[in-house]
Amino acid sequence: MSARLPPHDGPVLSVVDMHTGGEPVRIVLSGAPEPEGLSLLEKRRWARDHQDWVRRVLLLEPRGHRDMYGAWLVASEEAEAHLGVLFMHNEGYSTMCGHAVIALGRFALDYGLVKEAAGPETPVNIHCPCGLVRAYVTHSEGRSGAVRFHSVPAFAWATDVPVEVPGYGPVVLDVAYGGAFYAFVSAERFGLDVCASKTRDLVDVAAAVTSSVKEQVKLTHPDSADLAFLYGTVLTDGKDAYSEEPTANMCVFADSQVDRSPTGSGVTARIALQYHKGLIQLNQTRAFKSGATASVFTGKALKETTCGGFKAVVVEVSGRAHYTGTSSFVTESEDQLKDGFLLK
Repeated sequence: MSARLPPHDGPVLSVVDMHTGGEPVRIVLSGAPEPEGLSLLEKRRWARDHQDWVRRVLLLEPRGHRDMYGAWLVASEEAEAHLGVLFMHNEGYSTMCGHAVIALGRFALDYGLVKEAAGPETPVNIHCPCGLVRAYVTHSEGRSGAVRFHSVPAFAWATDVPVEVPGYGPVVLDVAYGGAFYAFVSAERFGLDVCASKTRDLVDVAAAVTSSVKEQVKLTHPDSADLAFLYGTVLTDGKDAYSEEPTANMCVFADSQVDRSPTGSGVTARIALQYHKGLIQLNQTRAFKSGATASVFTGKALKETTCGGFKAVVVEVSGRAHYTGTSSFVTESEDQLKDGFLLK
């Protein structure tokens, strides 16, 4: 029987679903309007304030779930960009997402957004709200494969920041930027293990840390106030000094959303933090393992740069994404839950 759309009286949203290291990304193929705005950050604000139904319909239940992630392709004002993208999650809109960039690199090549170039890799320039991110997609015998990307300038915003976390007392942590801001703290501080402890316990701790940092620390970014917010908390295994052995972490972001992958922008920020502390050198490749799925990204600091008054580095992160399917989603006007819902 050939597939056909069921009865509906709303827009049809067609998507391609992928995952990177276990973390989903739902890429919008068609059906979503183009947000208004001259810049990508303006379009991000417009989508948030006027077209949030796209995010809610695609990511929340009953079509999605609490931990679904989305990529809304939009026009870019950057001349070098092959595509622009807005990143969506259970709470709103991010400024950077490494796992989605890895998936979008493959997608852009496979779906003709960029023509295949000669050589073993194809460059794909992806304009994210944090800036232009350059991805490189391997391909062989007609199939795309692993993807690496070069970050926007990443930096340690502050180290050894004291924060009072209700229920846990004083906590000393670091804050770093990798296209988005994260708080970093070892799970051992709370008697937990990022690979062995219950996910619920890790989420509760990370959410408490995030809430406390938001209340007690005022973030700033040299380029735009739109970038100056804490995206989440990365709990680590505390193994920050360079080693050939993988180091594990778990990222909890947005509204207690759990990243199944090692977190591309989190790895970027963590490498910037390690480099700032003198724990790694340029071009030393480290492996980062997800505490949730044991999937692995690799990363390294490529070169020094600056971001405003911050000493920064450009970080390369590598990983693999895979396709899981395609879907076309519809709505019916009489459906009271058509716009999506989220269980707390």
